[in-house]
Amino acid sequence: MIHMTIYWGKKVTLWVDWWRTRTWMSYLLTLLICFLVSAFHQYMEERRLHFKASAYNSSPITTPLLSKLGRTRRVSPARLVTSIMFGVNSALGYLLMLAIMSCNGGVFLAILLGLSFGYYLFRSRDD
Repeated sequence: MIHMTIYWGKKVTLWVDWWRTRTWMSYLLTLLICFLVSAFHQYMEERRLHFKASAYNSSPITTPLLSKLGRTRRVSPARLVTSIMFGVNSALGYLLMLAIMSCNGGVFLAILLGLSFGYYLFRSRDD
């Protein structure tokens, strides 16, 4: 059954039809996985931004706002790796969004706490 409002309970179907929680142990394990995936999402974002900053290491003042149109760019490994990291991080973000759309309050809190904890661990020193 798909819930249209936030509910509190141990019965959740997450991401795929076979991932159903029926016991408290399976529900708590699912919440732990949601927490860890959301913290890993923050870690991946920090790694991607760090890699991008170290790979391109150019001053924003000397970099033109718009690149010249028609100019061909060769494929750089740094751009390729940054793009792959962006894709993986985007996929994780969308999976977390789909998990929140299960409308389970525990899943919502686990993801919110995981994102906050991951931000504190990996990205708060950047501010």
